[in-house]
Amino acid sequence: MPLDTIAVKLEIKNRGVRKELEDVIASVEGFRVMQRSNDTAHADLLIFEIGSDLEKEFQVIHSLQNLETVGEIFLTSPHSDPALLVQAIRTGAKEFFSQPINREEVKHAVERFQERRGKSKRHVPARMGRVIDIIGAKGGVGTTTIAVNLALSLTKAESFQSVVLMDMNLLFGEIPLFLDIEPTYHWSEIAKNISRLDATFLMSILSKHPSGLYLLPSASQLDGHTVATPEIIERLLHVMQTVFDFIVIDGGQNLDDIALKIFEMSNTVLLISVLSLPCLANVNRFLKSLYALGYPLEKSEVVINRYLKNPEISLKDAEGSINKKIFKAIPNDYRTTMSAINKGKPLFEVAPKKPVTKGILELADTLTRKEGKTVVS
Repeated sequence: MPLDTIAVKLEIKNRGVRKELEDVIASVEGFRVMQRSNDTAHADLLIFEIGSDLEKEFQVIHSLQNLETVGEIFLTSPHSDPALLVQAIRTGAKEFFSQPINREEVKHAVERFQERRGKSKRHVPARMGRVIDIIGAKGGVGTTTIAVNLALSLTKAESFQSVVLMDMNLLFGEIPLFLDIEPTYHWSEIAKNISRLDATFLMSILSKHPSGLYLLPSASQLDGHTVATPEIIERLLHVMQTVFDFIVIDGGQNLDDIALKIFEMSNTVLLISVLSLPCLANVNRFLKSLYALGYPLEKSEVVINRYLKNPEISLKDAEGSINKKIFKAIPNDYRTTMSAINKGKPLFEVAPKKPVTKGILELADTLTRKEGKTVVS
C-alpha cells in the first residue's frame, strides 16, 4: 500500500449510507476506508453520522479533534435543520452531507480534501501513550487516592494534553466518588462491544472530568457481564495508547492473568506500600513472583504512602528488606486526603500547598521528566 494513501474512517449507523460512501471513496484514487475491527491507525478523514443524541455526539467529535485522533471531519445526517448546521460549523467540520447522499457532492468534497492535504503535507506522528499501572501491596494503602491524584496531576504537565484513568477494581470501584462524577458507561460496554472498539467508540464510552481527565470506571453493580479478559485488555490498551499520552490504571491488589497482561504492557508499575512489616513482606513477595514469571523488574517502582518522619521502620530499612530503592515517599496527611475524597476534588485544588499534594505532583514530574516535560506546581 502506498505510504501517501489517505485513510478514511466511517462512523455511519445507516448501512445503506455507509455502502454509498464506501463506493464513492473507492472511486477516488489514493483513498482507503479503515476497517474498524483491526485498524487503529490515525484517520486522515472522519465521516461521522449525526443521529438523535446531538450533545453526546458533538462531544465525541470535539474530543477526537482535541486529542488529534483524526484529521479533518465531514458530517452527515438524515436531519438538516438550521441548528444542526450551526453546530456542525462550530465543530470545524469541513463538509456536511444531507441524506439521502448525493454521490457527486461527496466525490467533489473528497477530491477537495485530497487537494488541501497535498498542499499542506502535514505529517501526524504516531502516538504511543505511556501506561502507568498502580498496584496496592494490600488493601487500604491508598492506591486509588494516588491513582486519581497522579492522573489529575499529569493533566497539568506542560505539553501533555491527554490522560485517561482506568479502574481495574472491576467490581464496585470508587474512582467516580473521588472525582464527584456520575459516568454513563463503564467496563461492560467495552466487553460487550469489543469488536467495535476503535478511537471513536472509545471516546463515546469514556467520561470526562472538568480537569480534562478521561475516565473508564468499573461497574457500579453486578450486571452479569464478563468485564475483562487479557485479550480485551490488550486490545483496549493498544487503542488507548494511540489516543492518550498517559494511561493511568488503578490496578487494585490482584495478580491474575489480567493483571499480568497489564504489567506486560505497562511502561511503569508503581507498587504502593506503607512502612509496615505486612506491607513490605507483600512487596517482597510481589517482586519475587514477577521475577519468577520472567517479567522485568526494572519497570517496577515502590512508592511509600503515608510516610511519617522518624518512623519505626526507616526508608533505608525498607529498602534493605525488599532489596530495592524506594522510588518516592508520599507524606502522610489523613485529614487533608479525606477532605479531598469527601468533596470529590483533587488534592491540588483542596490543599495546593500541603506536603501530600506536593509529593504527588513531584511523583508526576518524575514520571514525565524522561519525556522532557515538567508538571506545573
